[in-house]
Amino acid sequence: MTVDDLWPLADRVAATGLEWAKSPQFYAQIAAVAIAIAVASFVARELRQRLGFFRLEPAPGPLLKIRQIVYASRDLLFALLSVLTLALSVQVADTAVGTSWLVRFAQSFAVVAVLYTAIKRYVPNPLVRAAATYIAIPVAALKVFGLLDQAVAWLDALSFEAGNVRISLYALVKAAIFGSLLFWLGRISTDAGQTAIRKQDALEPPTRELFAKLFQIAVFTGAFFLLLQLMGLDLTALAVFGGALGVGIGFGLQQIASNFVSGIIILLERSLKLGDYIELDDGKAGILKEVNMRSSTLTTFDGREFMVPNEKLITTTFSNWTKTDPLQKHEVTFHIANDADFERVASIVAVAAGVVPGVSTFPEAPSAEIKQLGASTTLMSVSFWVEGVGEDPESIRAAVRMRIWKALRDTGIALPREPLAVHSLPS
Repeated sequence: MTVDDLWPLADRVAATGLEWAKSPQFYAQIAAVAIAIAVASFVARELRQRLGFFRLEPAPGPLLKIRQIVYASRDLLFALLSVLTLALSVQVADTAVGTSWLVRFAQSFAVVAVLYTAIKRYVPNPLVRAAATYIAIPVAALKVFGLLDQAVAWLDALSFEAGNVRISLYALVKAAIFGSLLFWLGRISTDAGQTAIRKQDALEPPTRELFAKLFQIAVFTGAFFLLLQLMGLDLTALAVFGGALGVGIGFGLQQIASNFVSGIIILLERSLKLGDYIELDDGKAGILKEVNMRSSTLTTFDGREFMVPNEKLITTTFSNWTKTDPLQKHEVTFHIANDADFERVASIVAVAAGVVPGVSTFPEAPSAEIKQLGASTTLMSVSFWVEGVGEDPESIRAAVRMRIWKALRDTGIALPREPLAVHSLPS
């Protein structure tokens, strides 16, 4: 459309507006719309003020959920009554002036207002509310104004073709809408299904995790194929896609595929289970919280979460502190002056370590020994057992150090101010 084409259109719009301005039927319809909206507003206000289930917020008691829904519908009263009064105005306008196009137009707006108010009042999820506001309401508006078919045809006309495949803007919009809906429903379904699977105490934890992951894969695979059917794509074309995917896995996606297979091996091999305390060769340590398709999550005692690629738990060395035995042995070293009574010091620190919460006397009580002699100080250590990893291992060692310091201070045994540098012990 050029600028020259706009002048005839502007002339037609001006002529139509002038014709409306001279038409008594036009002003009669405006009056009918105004009266209908005024009546709807008055009746809605009276109902909210006079009816208790609209006026007062529901108190706890029988049928609370139903009473809450009824109370929430108070916001819909004006919009619903507007639709009703405008419907009556349509009949009156047709009978009185022989036309009601303006009243019907106002009624269409009222229907859209009902939908918008209902979404705003009854849809708490922000994502679903946004989708309904920006997708459902425009579609409903086009439908009530009779423009939906024209809009669909216009979107379908904007397309491109590649061989036998034709993709239009309408197909892409439909794929985006239905894809979002399907995968949102898939997420809800997988969460509910995985929760139910993980509650099956008859299955071992690794088996439950494996079934949960397979269930997730099955749901999203089904949603993907259903989306292809809704788009009208031929599923035989997936053979080409499958070949391309295989080549991609062979080159660029092999790391992702390796992590995925490693995750399945971890669940089947049962070398790890949720709740194990894992220490990696790079020093990172934490409790195994979950095993996902690509990575596993380690939760540390200071609230951090490490995402460890599954392949790393298969191909590298790591320590599983709680694989078969929850008992763990720890050691704390300290320096003592050479003129101290080593046997007395050993007895004191052993008793001090034994009273620290979390330290176990099984399979043996804490014991102290000399690790290395120096020129002016001696390196001693106290070893003790801890059951499980309910406490951060470093926190327990710190508590033992504090208890040793207090015990030695209370007995008058001084710790050297500048301990002799001692070579590290072999691991």
